[in-house]
Amino acid sequence: MDLQILIVVQARMASSRLPGKVMMPLLGKSLLLRMVERLQMIKHPATIVIATSTNPEDDVLVIEAKNIGVPCFRGSANNLLERHYQAAVEHDADVVLKIPSDCPLIDPRIIDGVLDFFLESEDEYDYVSNLHPATWPDGNDVEVMTIDCLEKALRLSTKPLELEHTTPYIWENPDQFKIGNVEWGTGKDYSMSHRFTIDYPEDYDFIKRVYEELYLKNDRFSCDDIINLLNEKPEIYHINAKYAGVNWYRHHLDELSTISAAQTKIIHAK
Repeated sequence: MDLQILIVVQARMASSRLPGKVMMPLLGKSLLLRMVERLQMIKHPATIVIATSTNPEDDVLVIEAKNIGVPCFRGSANNLLERHYQAAVEHDADVVLKIPSDCPLIDPRIIDGVLDFFLESEDEYDYVSNLHPATWPDGNDVEVMTIDCLEKALRLSTKPLELEHTTPYIWENPDQFKIGNVEWGTGKDYSMSHRFTIDYPEDYDFIKRVYEELYLKNDRFSCDDIINLLNEKPEIYHINAKYAGVNWYRHHLDELSTISAAQTKIIHAK
């Protein structure tokens, strides 16, 4: 039986640090479109859906999804776990990939690698990611789960962070789920030293520069291509280096038993 694979890209216009970031331009197109381009490069047949909220400010994302040519699902603004599940049900998904919309440099080869591991281990895992522990540069986040796993997480989750971030209930309950992790085959760990995601203006400047340097030469540029670029032009690396290792975990260390202080960085006020 062919499995129906759904890539859910959670997106919204509201952002406390960088409002409207998913619609910021990269070489004349939106960041969201550029990211979807990357997702469409994976080798596995999959449907991509933009999952946004019912808030009026997100109407623009419905229009952009139509322009890109991918479906859009609208659901709860704060319960992203519910939004993911409802989108999956609407598209008859057997397998769900959670990919955040702030990863426009995500390497499709990394997505394929995590999917390969999941699919080749049929019935062995409910959930597989490359995040526990993370090893690739931040911004290559891939989480794969069965629809049953997602439904169970929705049914049992109660904490706000579990509903907002979709998968923490799964990580925190390895006795209830069969969990796997894929690490970078190089043996390196750049998860706290290299930042390819977007949450601050400097992140946008970094991503924009990477696209300007690499996209026109090879629109399928890889994670290795980016790292080689940063080695050749370290001034690009330093554009957003001060935020390397900063992620949402820092606000929830007292609630997450599977995340250590070494996996995040606190921003200290000057």
